[in-house]
Amino acid sequence: MAHRKYEAPRHGSLGFLPKKRCQRKKGKIKSFPKDDITLNCHLTASIGYKAGMTHVVREIDVPGSKLHKKDVIEGVSVIEIPPVEVVGLVGYIKTPRGLKSFKTVWSDKINTEFKRNFYKNWYRSKKKAFSNHLILSKEERAVKTFKDCEKIRKYCSVIRCIMGSEKKKTGMAQKKANVLEVQVNGGTTNEKISFCLNLFKKKVSINQIFRPNELVDIVGITKGKGFEGVISRWGVTKLPRKTHRGARKVACVGAWHPSRVSFTVPRAGQNGYHHRTQLNLRIYKIGKAEDSFGGKTDFDVTEKSINPMGGFPHYGEVKNDFLILKGGIIGPKKRSLIIRKSISFKKRGNRDENIILKFIDTSSKWGHGRFQTTWEKKKKFGKL
Repeated sequence: MAHRKYEAPRHGSLGFLPKKRCQRKKGKIKSFPKDDITLNCHLTASIGYKAGMTHVVREIDVPGSKLHKKDVIEGVSVIEIPPVEVVGLVGYIKTPRGLKSFKTVWSDKINTEFKRNFYKNWYRSKKKAFSNHLILSKEERAVKTFKDCEKIRKYCSVIRCIMGSEKKKTGMAQKKANVLEVQVNGGTTNEKISFCLNLFKKKVSINQIFRPNELVDIVGITKGKGFEGVISRWGVTKLPRKTHRGARKVACVGAWHPSRVSFTVPRAGQNGYHHRTQLNLRIYKIGKAEDSFGGKTDFDVTEKSINPMGGFPHYGEVKNDFLILKGGIIGPKKRSLIIRKSISFKKRGNRDENIILKFIDTSSKWGHGRFQTTWEKKKKFGKL
């Protein structure tokens, strides 16, 4: 009988403690990409909703690789991204203790979906949010905006946009807009302020922020698993079958002294519903809402939308712009996710690889889908 190793790496990372349920319902961007004044002004993030997964066939285009010019099948995730509306801008001052908000400038037009965020019960409320701002005449608002922008130009070095998503366009029941603060990178402070002011009262679509083949990060809340034991929560090894009082346990939780259990010892508790960031996911395709044949490629000319037959399970149909990202992403269906421009690139791998999509699967995800379109199914079975 072989003996156990004397030393082994610990199970599970301590870098994510405490493993508690997240207090937020959507992700929060804690750092933005580094600013480069030589570039044109651009937004660095947007918000979307997880629709589901499918698979694609693509041709590898990496000269020197053994897979060069060969087809591979990969799983992909689909995120629906309705347009976002810019309603304000914030100027930040750099202090020894970090950034501090200095002034906020609001748009003349603030929709009801955005105002709902300021009330717990919109139906019973007096709906007075922004009433002092909107009661001013057009000339008075213009003077106030000009004065605030002048102060921001003088003192601030970081400019961020306040935007609200149009979640109701996805068909979900929630009427309240998801609010997001997005940093504007590129250009001087004057150019950033002008860039934000030009976006007021306008809808910003996803193709104005990202481009195909780009690497992005996903910020959000993971799928909740509830109270789980040490085997699934920390990945520790099961004990032998004949172990007294159960095998799915930690054999020893510590020495006699100190007479307490250390925080480094795996214990049972909450698993999932944690705030996490996925790095460097590649955009395979950016689909547009007006394109009714979003599932078509240059190699597969079948006229079909991105929606699988019967819709995405537990989500429905994608009606707005969408992203196709490589691999799986965090969270369940309908979870709000923040898509941010990548802040740290991989040292290895082809960062600027050209993505050649040949086929996007749109068969039913309820069971074993055989057909890509309803027409294809009718052709096979005839009238039922």
